[in-house]
Amino acid sequence: MKRIPRYILGLVGTAALVTSAVAWADNPLGLYVGAGVGAGQLSNDNGRYDPYGYSGGFADHDAAWKVLAGIRPLPVVGAEVEYLDFGNAGGSQGFYNGYYDYGFSEHPKATILYGVGYLPLPLPFLDVYGKVGVARLQTDNIYYSATAGCALTPGVTCAGAESRFDQQNTHAAYGVGVQAKYQDFALRGEYERISSSFGDPDALMVSLTWTF
Repeated sequence: MKRIPRYILGLVGTAALVTSAVAWADNPLGLYVGAGVGAGQLSNDNGRYDPYGYSGGFADHDAAWKVLAGIRPLPVVGAEVEYLDFGNAGGSQGFYNGYYDYGFSEHPKATILYGVGYLPLPLPFLDVYGKVGVARLQTDNIYYSATAGCALTPGVTCAGAESRFDQQNTHAAYGVGVQAKYQDFALRGEYERISSSFGDPDALMVSLTWTF
């Protein structure tokens, strides 16, 4: 498992210090923290990740996880920051002109800042919400291919080659969800997606939050 980036650990540590201070003031901002797990869907969107321009695409799923912190100063308005790891997946593109077996592996993850809006439901234990924001998306990609002609020559072992190319971009992010509340805890089910020209990673998540 890859290490969590240092700035994420710093973000979580800062959030912990802020939440401790706010707790002494009865939490006027409605500050909460949480974590979640789920399933991420990844695709290369018709080969756009491919630096060599081969056609074809793949879609695959992997386990996703996230950590988050947010505020809800008003019943219908809030904000969240989260780190979302969509998982690592890939797929083979088959053969190109009968010579190469090639494919991809990708690992998108993002730091996201959301504005959150809640429906004014007359149910104190239930929330339905939507969120829109900006994501800093980092995608780690690995391209691989087999030796030219090996697929056409019986008895010849295919020697592989791979290259890595990573991308960092800022994109729009959005999501919808529902949460059931009990005292200071809330159990969430939500869908999140990041709009990217290289394929739109999305995830179905189940999260638990705690309001201080």
